[in-house]
Amino acid sequence: MTGQQGPAGVIPPRRKSKLHVPAASSRPGQVPDFSQLHIPPAGDASKPGLDVAALDTAALAHGLIRVLDDDGAATGEWQPDLSPQQLRDGLRHMLHVRAYDDRMFRMQRQGKLSFYMKCSGEEAVAVAQAMALESGDMLFPTYRQQGLLFVRGRSVVDMMCHCISNAGDNLKGRQMPVFYSWKEGNFFSISGNLATQYSQAVGWAMASAYKGEDHIAAAWVGDGSTAEADVHNAMLFAATYKAPVILNVVNNQWAISTPQSFASTGTTFAARGLGFNLPSVRVDGNDFLAVYAVTRWAAERARQGFGPTFVEHLSYRAAGHSTSDNPDGYRASGEAEAWPLGDPVQRLKQHLLRLGEWSEQQHSELEQELAAAVARDWKEAITHGTLEEGPHWPVESMFEDVFKEMPEHLVRQRRKVGEQL
Repeated sequence: MTGQQGPAGVIPPRRKSKLHVPAASSRPGQVPDFSQLHIPPAGDASKPGLDVAALDTAALAHGLIRVLDDDGAATGEWQPDLSPQQLRDGLRHMLHVRAYDDRMFRMQRQGKLSFYMKCSGEEAVAVAQAMALESGDMLFPTYRQQGLLFVRGRSVVDMMCHCISNAGDNLKGRQMPVFYSWKEGNFFSISGNLATQYSQAVGWAMASAYKGEDHIAAAWVGDGSTAEADVHNAMLFAATYKAPVILNVVNNQWAISTPQSFASTGTTFAARGLGFNLPSVRVDGNDFLAVYAVTRWAAERARQGFGPTFVEHLSYRAAGHSTSDNPDGYRASGEAEAWPLGDPVQRLKQHLLRLGEWSEQQHSELEQELAAAVARDWKEAITHGTLEEGPHWPVESMFEDVFKEMPEHLVRQRRKVGEQL
């Protein structure tokens, strides 16, 4: 039978299949189009109890948790109890990250470091989440969460030394620039093999629960990385063992030149968590208050033994993927300005202005202060060595930190390298 029978026994011709190619929000020369996004009013989303079942979060996985409205007012059940000083701290951290990004981008363009990746437009995700977590919680980031380091007090000079791979680099020149690691700050090594940190975070969380600790883990991936098997493996184990972990997806709309529509399967990323029986929510990633509130809620769920939470942060990558990328080659040049959820720094600034806890003069002075501080940090960083002239870690150091006790064949290789230098 070639088809279903129609009226009077007529069999219509079989329909031919057609390959579906997902559309991008824009391509060069086009007008950016975000009309497919449904942006509900701020304050509309309900806040469930900590013991909520995954199925009961379906509306939150398909909707969008927002606290700040278009006028900068905070509203709704998710409104967090943050003091004006905490809000100012959050704004300061975001501006500090932005000043650091701008300085390092310029230095790369001048040939003073080899590579850099900015997080322009995504600062609220890392900063708000770091402020909502506790210092003992373990962080498993991807490469646009430098805000975590700023909140936890990492030395900016040390971060710069890592990016230059000079003698002050705590990773001894063995990692790419911006692939930070900081053991003392519970900041796990960033991996270029994307999504490995998801499984590692779940494993760490399972171990923490097994030992009866109060600490939780948090991991981040981008929208494109959700296609990696590590993400699915992590979600399976997190759900099965109710691991105390927050699994974050930063949906910044572009995986280098590939639009998020190629990885989203036609629905939200948060909805994917429901299939693994994970309570799942979707949050406005450019809303500092909403991100903070969701993270506090998810962290408390984990600490109380209710298991993992899957969180999609709806945001936008305003800059290029990296200094090796030209976004004008694959998206409209004005797309960042067309993003309907705005800029996270400006939105928190607007909220503080509305509260009477900030002023334009204070904002301008803070921007100048942070730019000057980052410039001083750079001058100090290069006293430990420059990219071209060093000093760098000695070549022989590549054999260290691999085994607890160096085996004889590596001892011989190290000796041979030393003789040849």
